[in-house]
Amino acid sequence: MAGPEYDTEIKQLTATMHTIEQVLDLPGMKKEIEDLGVQVAAPDLWDDQANATRVTGRLSALQGQVERFEALRGRIDDLALMVELAEEEGDADSLAESETELGKIKKAVEALEVRTLLSGEYDEREAIVTIRSGAGGVDAADFAEMLMRMYTRWAERNKYPVEVYDVSYAEEAGIKSAEFAIHAPYAYGTLSVDAGTHRLVRISPFDNQGRRQTSFAAVEVVPVLEQTDEIEVDENDIRVDVFRSGGPGGQSVNTTDSAVRLTHIPTGIVVSCQNEKSQLQNKASAMVVLKAKLLAVKKAEEAALKKDLKGDVAASWGDQMRNYVLNPYQIVKDLRTGYETGNPQAVFDGDLDGFLEAGIRWRRGAEKAEA
Repeated sequence: MAGPEYDTEIKQLTATMHTIEQVLDLPGMKKEIEDLGVQVAAPDLWDDQANATRVTGRLSALQGQVERFEALRGRIDDLALMVELAEEEGDADSLAESETELGKIKKAVEALEVRTLLSGEYDEREAIVTIRSGAGGVDAADFAEMLMRMYTRWAERNKYPVEVYDVSYAEEAGIKSAEFAIHAPYAYGTLSVDAGTHRLVRISPFDNQGRRQTSFAAVEVVPVLEQTDEIEVDENDIRVDVFRSGGPGGQSVNTTDSAVRLTHIPTGIVVSCQNEKSQLQNKASAMVVLKAKLLAVKKAEEAALKKDLKGDVAASWGDQMRNYVLNPYQIVKDLRTGYETGNPQAVFDGDLDGFLEAGIRWRRGAEKAEA
C-alpha cells in the first residue's frame, strides 16, 4: 500500500473517531465518571446495596468505554508514526505490519461506530435478560444454560458487571429459566437485538442412541428503569409468594424462606428473585424486574397500535432469529441479518460482537425503511 493511501485511510479513521467522540459525548462521560467517583468514595455507599451496585457498575462500565476509546485513538496515532518512519527508512516489514494493524483498527473503529446507531428511547439503559428453555426437553434446558453462560461471558469480556436475580434449575440438567441484569451503559440497546427464539441442532449428549436433537430457548431483553420512568404498579394487582432458594439438584442455598415470587395478576407476568439474603431485598429486586417488563409490554402495545394504524402486516422482531448448528456441520447463523460464523464454540464463549453489530445495523435499516 502506497503512502498516500495510508494517509487517506488514517485521516478517515481520525475523522470517524472525532464523530464518535461527539456522539458519545466523551467530556460528559468523563464528568459523570468524576461524579460517580465521589459517590463511590462516600463511607456510607454500601448502606444502600442496590444503589451501590448501580453506581459501581456504571462507573466501571463508563471507565471501560473511555479507556477503549482512548486506547483506540492512541493506536491510530501510533500507526501514523509507524507508517511515517517505515516509509522514511524504506522498511518493507514495518509497512506490512502497519497494513495488518490498519485492518485491525478499522474493524475496531467500525465496532465502536455501531454505538452511535443506538439512539432509541431506552437504548442507553442497562439490561435485564431473561432466558427460558423451550421445546426439546432436557436438551432445551441445557441449551438455555449454554445461552446464559454465553451472555455472561460476553459481559465478562467487556468488563460489564452481571447481577443474577433468579435461576430455576431443571431436574436432569440445565435450567428452566434465568433472569439477570447486565450493568453497562447501552446494554439494552446492544442486547435487545438478540431477543427472540434461538435454535440449537446437535447430537444430543443426553440421548444414549446418539441421535440428532433440535431444541429451542427464548431470550427476552428489557431495559432497567429509572425513578423518572412513568410506570405505576398497584400493590393490589400483585400476589407475593415467598419460598426457599434452591440450587442444582434441589439443594437449599438459604436456610430461610427469603426468595420472593411476584405475580402481576392483570398481565400474568411472574418474576422471581433469590440472589439476596433478605426477603425485603429480594422483593425490591423483583419489583425492579417486574416494572421493567410492564414497561416493555406497554411499549410493545404502543408499537403494535402504530403498526395497525399504518396497516403494517410484516412480521415483527423475534421468534426464531438465530440457529446454532453443531451437527452435521458447524455454523451459527442469524436468520435476519445473514451474519454467520463457522466457530460455534467461540460464540458460546461470548464472542457475540459480530452478531450484535450486524443486528444493530439491520434494525437501524428496518427503522429507516418504516419511517
